Amino acid sequence: MQRRTLLALAFCALPAFAFAQQGGVTIADAWVRATVPGQSATGAYLDITSKDAAALVGANSVVAGVTEVHEMSLDGGVMRMRAVPRLELPAGKTVSLKPGGYHVMLMDLKQPLKAGDKVALTLKIEGKGGKPTLLEVNAEVRQPSGAPAAGMGGMGGMDHSEHMKHNH
Repeated sequence: MQRRTLLALAFCALPAFAFAQQGGVTIADAWVRATVPGQSATGAYLDITSKDAAALVGANSVVAGVTEVHEMSLDGGVMRMRAVPRLELPAGKTVSLKPGGYHVMLMDLKQPLKAGDKVALTLKIEGKGGKPTLLEVNAEVRQPSGAPAAGMGGMGGMDHSEHMKHNH
């Protein structure tokens, strides 16, 4: 009984941004890369696990004018980024959205985001039968260790304003 109580206390002590769950979908380690004044875009990252096969089909945040799910890939030595309309979530497998891979792109930022801030994200998950579910996540703004404040780290220094002009 004591072990169960300690486990419950440890779970309750987790920060709100570390864990979110709804409808068999679990979000862990949600964070957003810090920005500097004048920077208009950044990435949000998280681990997402769905009990049943599902898909991440959209995202939204009040801190950004445009929020999209993106994929980064290396093509002939050039880092490319594109919006994806759907990111499959295989049943029982964790899909990591991380720098240099899939991520949630926050563009047309309304203000700089500094380490320690919290960013509310709404993820749109499509489950069985195509029915969408909205999942609210509070992500911590972090300055990754060793990353320059203005850099997108893992995003190849890509200028996202150029991405927005040429790829949308």
